[in-house]
Amino acid sequence: MARFQPLKMLPLTALGVLFTSLVGLASNAGPTEIGEKGANVYCFMRSTGNKHEVSWDAAYQMIKRQKSSLFKTSPKHGAVMITETVVQNPEKYKDCGRYLGDLYSPNDINIVDKVEAEVPPDTSANPSELKKGDRYSY
Repeated sequence: MARFQPLKMLPLTALGVLFTSLVGLASNAGPTEIGEKGANVYCFMRSTGNKHEVSWDAAYQMIKRQKSSLFKTSPKHGAVMITETVVQNPEKYKDCGRYLGDLYSPNDINIVDKVEAEVPPDTSANPSELKKGDRYSY
């Protein structure tokens, strides 16, 4: 008969304890509190004259650090949390609504890249000048 060996269960128990602590079951702040803190930081900084990038970085860092779990809040979800908080409390964030559009604008694309993307490629080249990969460049 096989004997029960408690030492074989030790790695499984340690894995369960580690996973439970990483998932963050004992989170201090709920999603609405986190969004409110992020909205407070973002709206205050924008209303005092700071640019979007600086205000967003500060608010997003606040949102990320408030949640203690394995998965951090994505930038898109952070923007949604700020937007929901501002929309649900318009009297608290009176002038912040005009800054919300900056949370969703593509900041990574340069104007030059946009212009080059809008210009269609030159299709007046002779077929003999086209290379193998340029077959469908219209």
